[in-house]
Amino acid sequence: MADFLAELCDTDRSNPFPVWDNGSVGYCFNQLVLNVLPHTALAFASACYLNTPRSHWQTFTWSWECRIIISFIQVALFLIDVVTIIFFPNLQTLWLEVLVDSVAVIAWLVHGLAVSVLSKSQYGRSLGPAILPFFAIIPAPALIIILVADCQAGQVTCSDYLSSWLRFILTCAELTLLLAYLIVLVASQPGRDEISPEQEPLLQGGAAGPEGEIVAEDGASWVSRLFYFWMNPILKRGYNLQITQPNDVYQLPPKLRTLNIEELFQKSWQKCVLEKAARKEKKQHKPESDSNRRIDSSQNTHRNSWRDQQRSEETQKETTSTNVEKEVHLLSVLHKAFGYHYYCLGLLKFGGSMLGFSGPLLLNLLLSFMESGTQQMTKGIWYTLGLFLSTFVGAVLLNQFNYRVMMVGLKVRSAIISAIYRKALHVNITTLSKFSVGEIVNFMSIDTDRIVNFFPSFHEVWSLPFQFSLTLYLLYQQIGVTFLGGLVVGLLLVPLNKVIATKIMENNKKMLGHKDFRVRLMSEILSGVRVIKFYTWEKHFIDKVNNYREKELGRLRIIKYLDAVCVYMWAALPVVISILIFVTYTLLGHQLTAAKVFTALALVGMLIQPLNSFPWVLNAILQAKVSLDRIHRFLQLSDQDLSTYYMAREPNDPDSAVELHDASFSWIPRETSGDPGNNQNVTMHDGSLELLNLNLMMKQGQLIGVVGKVGCGKSSLLAAILGELSRRDGEVYVSTQKEGFGLAAQEPWIQFTTVRENILFGTKYHAKRYQEAIEACALSEDLNVLPNGDQTEVGESGVTLSGGQKARVALARAVYMQKELYLLDDPLAAVDKDVASHLLEKCILGILKDKTVILCTHRTEFLDKADMVVFLENGKIVKAGTPDEILPMVEAYPNTKKKTSIKKAAAVVKSPQEEEEEEEEKDKPDEQDLSVVNVGLEEQKKVGAVSLKVYESYWLSVGKWLAFSVLVSLFLMQASRNLSDWWLSYWVSQVEHKNRTGQSIHDTSLYRRQLMRFIRSHSKGKISPQIKYYLTVYGCIAVLNTVFTAARAFLFAYGAICAAVIIHNRLLLQVLKATIIFFDITPIGRIVNRFSSDLYCVGDTLPFILNIFLATTYGLLGTILMISYSLPWILLILVPLVILYFYMQRYYRFTSRELKRLTAITLSPMYAQFSETLTGLTTIRAFRAVRRFEEENSRRLELNQRCLYMGNTAVQWLDIRLQMIGVTVVTSIALIAVIEHGLKRGNPGLVGLAMSYALSITNLLSGVVASFTQTEMQMVSVERLDEYTTEIPIEPQEGIIEVPFSWPQHGMIVFKDAVLAYREGLPNVLDGINLKINAGEKVGIVGRTGSGKSTLFLALFRMVELNEGQIFIDNIDTKRISLLDLRSKLAIIPQDPFLFTGTVRENLDPLSHHTEMEMQTVLRECHLLEVTQRMGGLDAKISDRGKNLSVGQRQLICLARALLTQAKILCIDEATASVDQKTDQLLQEKIQEQFANKTVLTIAHRLSTIMDSNRVLVLDAGRVKEFDSPTVLSKNQDSFFYGIVHDIQ
Repeated sequence: MADFLAELCDTDRSNPFPVWDNGSVGYCFNQLVLNVLPHTALAFASACYLNTPRSHWQTFTWSWECRIIISFIQVALFLIDVVTIIFFPNLQTLWLEVLVDSVAVIAWLVHGLAVSVLSKSQYGRSLGPAILPFFAIIPAPALIIILVADCQAGQVTCSDYLSSWLRFILTCAELTLLLAYLIVLVASQPGRDEISPEQEPLLQGGAAGPEGEIVAEDGASWVSRLFYFWMNPILKRGYNLQITQPNDVYQLPPKLRTLNIEELFQKSWQKCVLEKAARKEKKQHKPESDSNRRIDSSQNTHRNSWRDQQRSEETQKETTSTNVEKEVHLLSVLHKAFGYHYYCLGLLKFGGSMLGFSGPLLLNLLLSFMESGTQQMTKGIWYTLGLFLSTFVGAVLLNQFNYRVMMVGLKVRSAIISAIYRKALHVNITTLSKFSVGEIVNFMSIDTDRIVNFFPSFHEVWSLPFQFSLTLYLLYQQIGVTFLGGLVVGLLLVPLNKVIATKIMENNKKMLGHKDFRVRLMSEILSGVRVIKFYTWEKHFIDKVNNYREKELGRLRIIKYLDAVCVYMWAALPVVISILIFVTYTLLGHQLTAAKVFTALALVGMLIQPLNSFPWVLNAILQAKVSLDRIHRFLQLSDQDLSTYYMAREPNDPDSAVELHDASFSWIPRETSGDPGNNQNVTMHDGSLELLNLNLMMKQGQLIGVVGKVGCGKSSLLAAILGELSRRDGEVYVSTQKEGFGLAAQEPWIQFTTVRENILFGTKYHAKRYQEAIEACALSEDLNVLPNGDQTEVGESGVTLSGGQKARVALARAVYMQKELYLLDDPLAAVDKDVASHLLEKCILGILKDKTVILCTHRTEFLDKADMVVFLENGKIVKAGTPDEILPMVEAYPNTKKKTSIKKAAAVVKSPQEEEEEEEEKDKPDEQDLSVVNVGLEEQKKVGAVSLKVYESYWLSVGKWLAFSVLVSLFLMQASRNLSDWWLSYWVSQVEHKNRTGQSIHDTSLYRRQLMRFIRSHSKGKISPQIKYYLTVYGCIAVLNTVFTAARAFLFAYGAICAAVIIHNRLLLQVLKATIIFFDITPIGRIVNRFSSDLYCVGDTLPFILNIFLATTYGLLGTILMISYSLPWILLILVPLVILYFYMQRYYRFTSRELKRLTAITLSPMYAQFSETLTGLTTIRAFRAVRRFEEENSRRLELNQRCLYMGNTAVQWLDIRLQMIGVTVVTSIALIAVIEHGLKRGNPGLVGLAMSYALSITNLLSGVVASFTQTEMQMVSVERLDEYTTEIPIEPQEGIIEVPFSWPQHGMIVFKDAVLAYREGLPNVLDGINLKINAGEKVGIVGRTGSGKSTLFLALFRMVELNEGQIFIDNIDTKRISLLDLRSKLAIIPQDPFLFTGTVRENLDPLSHHTEMEMQTVLRECHLLEVTQRMGGLDAKISDRGKNLSVGQRQLICLARALLTQAKILCIDEATASVDQKTDQLLQEKIQEQFANKTVLTIAHRLSTIMDSNRVLVLDAGRVKEFDSPTVLSKNQDSFFYGIVHDIQ
């Protein structure tokens, strides 16, 4: 290097690069440092702006023109200077001058082009990036120095050469232009109203608008991109707590936009399909003409956007192309879409990894330089400069690598989630049934995250072995083969680590399986919490949950203890390897030096990371492969192809609306049914019903009624018309299949949005049409009592509405769609008689009178005006004809034809108070909060740091003394680690250095002689006392370190398990004690999240992150202490850096915390919408709203991606700044060491100690902040769990008095001045109820919607406590006895039938109190024995919430459950609303017989159900309106009950 500089600069070889020469700045230094470097920086800075997007304004200030002109004149002047050099006589620095001028020409040329581009961008209104003028002006001092030097030397005045004068003039001109450049900048400062792009990012092609519209990275300079200055406004807002909603963050860059990624992914998929097809055709030697025709067709299709292809080309797909598409693997598509860019990022990884090795090498050179004591100071400066540049550039490269990989991961995440959602929308119900809702949601969450985590891991696969090999080579260069002892220990741990990692993954998989079962059970418990509380099954289900939890904890214990083994091994390994290396090296007779010791220590640190990481990297890749295959299997499902499902030819009758010709359908997917054995298994398991040989023709404009017993196939017929079943045979024709259907499903699908949005369903609002739909569906008065009318949000699954209101909202939605064909699945079952009459008159026979309507119902009294009635039985059409022909075949049909009073019944005055009370009574008392129920943002989003109370709660859950022991063991572990390194430094400093023999340490024969000498001396016990002393102390410290490390690892694992056990048990008990109001106002998903993700975080993620945080914190404190001890002068640098670090991490954490909370908040609605979509797939497809839901998913996904992107970028923002702190520390230590060496005060041992710690300080700095931020975020889970265990309202469990076991002996019930309001400020639902029900009396309860019927039962069971008054059962006040005693003595059949996943036996008798004979008897009495035997008997499986049974069958099982009880009081809440009238009549007879001597209270919409009661209770607005026998009331023309009976007759 010295020879090259001497030749280039024409200087003396002893001082080739003088900074100061003959009283002025050295000429070579001036040209290379003050001239070439600024011009190089100007070229790079300007090049970064060459791709700046053009602005719409196309206007710029005059200063831009001046700067462009000056730039190109400078190019001309430097080119002339190059020509002039040729004629300069005897120029010794010719190549130096050519280099300087060439760099200047390139720099000003690039700068001129960049300024030209910037002038047409949004920077045109300002001075542009400040970095460019800065680098443009910097060369001025070099030109001034040249001019002054020439004048002082008289080179210009004394020269006879024209070229000397010309160069002098050129230099003056160049300097003058730079001054002009500066004047232009000063004279054209922007005004106050002009926007500075450096202060705030710019919009893409538009004006800077609100923060939510600003595009990330847009208009940022290369410096801003490298150091993330464009993030500063967001971080400032976060620090000021101004980031409160997702729109407060920047928009995604165009390359990360969801729609752009979806389009790229779909195009890549199509390319893969085309390539696969081409290869397949080539193999099969297809005719060339056919091949060309297909390729041309594919290319024409490919020119359109992929969304256009979805809409226009669906009907032209061939079976062969579908098969080819199935053969395309998801990995191939991802490779095609994102592979090239991702692979190129490996260059950044390679460069950063290579520069990482420069630290130990330059450390070795620096320490060797200090030990020599004779080398020039110049070398020390060069080594310091080398350390600075290598650490700086390496930090930038690795930071950019992480940032770019993160962006690729976000792209893949967006593509996969969109593809999964799109596939779910296009697969029919039968095919989709192969996967549960939980599985599909897991595809979007867990599996997608695993694939995203693959992207950093892939580059580690080649990088880690490369780093490992290079580290071994460098160790060999330093200490020879003595490193093999430590290497063997490290390598032995690798297979052990792999075994442990595999065991951890296996147990983690099993633990997640148990967790899934537990969470599924908890979800069912929460969904059926009313039933559990009614039947006092809390203890049974607590035991059941604890059973799964114990299995889960068993796996968690194994995981934590195996993880503790890993922590122990890799935390103790550096000390173990170090002692083995240095003991072997010393015993072989080598002298330890600071250079070798601390270079070896630094390399050992680099050696451990690949050894530790590689097994986990491989596991991450294998996990990603498994997840990729799972998602690929889902994406291979066949899409719903309506073009092949429906008949293509036109029917014979042009007025035909629906035709079925010998059509057979099944709920079993076609792929499944292809295997006969599998078909049989599925049929037996699910009890699936097939529709066989259906022949039916329905004409346009007809009203068709479909009747039959429970489970006869009515809903299946509608599903067959919709195209949701597998068509086995025959033909199906539907005239409106392209336009869609108006569907009102039996279980109404209500979205989590406002009532109006549910009805509009994404279409435009037309006031007249909307009002007509509202009135036709009898919703006007319901909307009047809601807090915000139709703008009231209805909660999750419409939980704030009653069953009847949900059915009417779903019906109004169908009516508003204005379809030609309507499929109505029993919408009259959940409403009162007068409301049902209104719906028939105003809706079905009114607004839909010209439409084709297919109405499935059990309420056959409403079908006498139908044009045709279809009678189904066991999946077959028994007969289809007129009502007069069919209805007499349906037994128990009330022969009433009079409909003249329907309008009268509909005209009964509805009190707004009644409607409000009904809404409260059914499912949701929390009316005041209805307007703000929206995914729980307000409930979950907390602002600011996690309080100390939360940390205290976790501390107490772990245990005070156990937590204290963990901290002490961590302290001792870190202290022993630092002590071992200090002892090495002391050893090196104290041992007297011997003169080197000059022999190479790599001489094999020397090693052999030394080894033999060591063996002989060791066998004779001849070891130097001094060496023995140092080795003994070092070995003792190492042993202590391993002991403290093991204690820390296992104590921490034990503490984490203790906390997980205590927190779960406390949460489960508290939640099941909560009041029913709590469950009504809290979405189930929010509570389930506590039991799933939050408990998982507390049990697994939090301990892992907290362990890392504590270890890195102690490590950082130890590092700072050791550096300060070794070089006290470094405190002058460390103190301000520590202050800067504190404020920087605090500044970052404020924003990071809010961004991560926003990420979680935007993630919940995305998953909620996906789950909601899967629940309502049939409705979405029926209304042909698939496209809108895809767009809504894209919108929600992009909102989440925005927050996730900003959060990840904030991490990189912090990382690069912490890297710069590390660079500063390393450079400062090296500089101080060189200065001390120059002052003859340097200690190589202490310098090596300080530098070996400083090389790892960057990782510790970033590790502390990252782990603390993660710990704080995981503590949010503890905060959320602590909230549920301390703040939710609970029921008073204990009673004042104890009742005898036989209580109640009679069953007499007395209500005395009973007043109940669900919450303070809401109207009374029960308003002074006074009544007495005699023992053994049968009482029917009727009343208008909202009159308080169901609330009466809630008060009786103390599900809601009375505000005033008392309720007596057999003269005992129910408030004075415990809830267990009260509810266990009562029985109820609730309105909403609820079944748990399990067997029929478990659903009938969870506590195993009854014999098998008793259960079969009640099943026979409830007409369920045949159904259950077909399914498999009492041990037949019942699916999630009984979905493999019809709604009527579920109600019958709930009835059978009640019949098994021996309670003296039975409450029936519309329990037979969904069964046919014949079955209803038989069941009422059975109830009368079974409960002949018991008190029975019955709420029913059918008067026939209660006409045999002893007395009828008529409620109105929470008051007793009438209470007498039905005979007396029906004869009293002034009674309310008489009006109801008269309406029906």
